[in-house]
Amino acid sequence: MPSKTEKLLSLLNGQPVIPVLKITDVASAVPLARALARGGLSAIEITLRTADALEAIRRVAAEVEEAIVGAGTILDSRQFDEAASAGSRFIVSPGITRELLAAAADSEVPLLPGAITPGEIMAAREAGLRFLKFFPAEQSGGIASLKAFASPLADVKFCPTGGITGKNAADYLSLPNVICVGGSWVAPDDMVKAGKWDEIEALARAASQLRK
Repeated sequence: MPSKTEKLLSLLNGQPVIPVLKITDVASAVPLARALARGGLSAIEITLRTADALEAIRRVAAEVEEAIVGAGTILDSRQFDEAASAGSRFIVSPGITRELLAAAADSEVPLLPGAITPGEIMAAREAGLRFLKFFPAEQSGGIASLKAFASPLADVKFCPTGGITGKNAADYLSLPNVICVGGSWVAPDDMVKAGKWDEIEALARAASQLRK
């Protein structure tokens, strides 16, 4: 396996669910990351969908030693560099472009790009990537599509994201070409706003056991 793929897999370290987080209040980032880590989900993805995202990444990287914070919804090289500078240990993108591949090639921070078609998967494979995000999973054929890819693209593994819930996550995780899934159900907006960290920790603990 290419070293960047190995680095990414070592960061995730067998974690079955990667929390996908949209931080609307930067003050919640650190207690949220701590609650998820206590529940067994130390690797988290903070998406760049809000104004507070980069500051949230900075705070978690600086203050939550047990967390492995990554940045999601990275669309171009500028965002890649900003997220890496903020302390992101890995970068997640909804798709794959030459610009992003070039940014990743020049960085020590590994990229998990999205790919849903055979052509996109093959392009990522040509670039040396063997671990990809499958997004949006449910809207792109879900389990049936991933099963179809398993034979012709046998050396490529996936992290499906998009429409993954506590109800269907185990079905995805049962596939041989699925390493982990991404989902937001472990940190519901209402629980985050209410500061229900113990309840979020419990959701994380249940998710961390899905593959066992």
